[in-house]
Amino acid sequence: MSSGFNTDVPLDGQVFHVQTEDRGPAHPIIDSVVYQNGRVVHRRSHNYGELAASSAFDPRELRQLVEQRHRIVIEDLRAGSLNSDIAVAGEQARRAAGIQVQLLNPGSWLSGGHVSLDVEILSRADRSPAVGAYVDAAVEGALEPVRHSGTTDDQGRVRIEFPLPPLGKGDLALVIQARADAAKDEIRFAMRSRPKTPSSSTPQ
Repeated sequence: MSSGFNTDVPLDGQVFHVQTEDRGPAHPIIDSVVYQNGRVVHRRSHNYGELAASSAFDPRELRQLVEQRHRIVIEDLRAGSLNSDIAVAGEQARRAAGIQVQLLNPGSWLSGGHVSLDVEILSRADRSPAVGAYVDAAVEGALEPVRHSGTTDDQGRVRIEFPLPPLGKGDLALVIQARADAAKDEIRFAMRSRPKTPSSSTPQ
């Protein structure tokens, strides 16, 4: 790279890093990239090949051109022109990172034959609430397995309640699943298996 500029831009409580560089004489392109927390949220390129081929072009002016393109990106960022790109990049990052299911009351979700689950769904990327995520729960190993569902609120939380179903004799588990767009996650809590009934046969 023959020249470049780097600037940190504080904006609305966040810091964006703007980097603008010239690829060099073999590739007459100026690249500008905006980063947020190390993630690319905007990119643009300016081809100055026609200008570089002109007999009137002075290579010493290249640094000024790079600085000009750098300044334009910073102005667009501060003016809010890049907000949609930033929002799209953030959403893509959250989807790529997936979601995480958490049971907030792991020690008290079962009481008196009644199941009460306080569930929280967060984005793995930035720990933000997964709003509108579909959550369902069931007791695996029940005689009649039925799934009970709900949708998370603006805090990424939902309460799911249902009576404990009649249980089978095998291994039992509480299974909570969540889906938000293409992201999925699941957690399982092993339950104590129902003890086997001792044989009533009389010893010989």
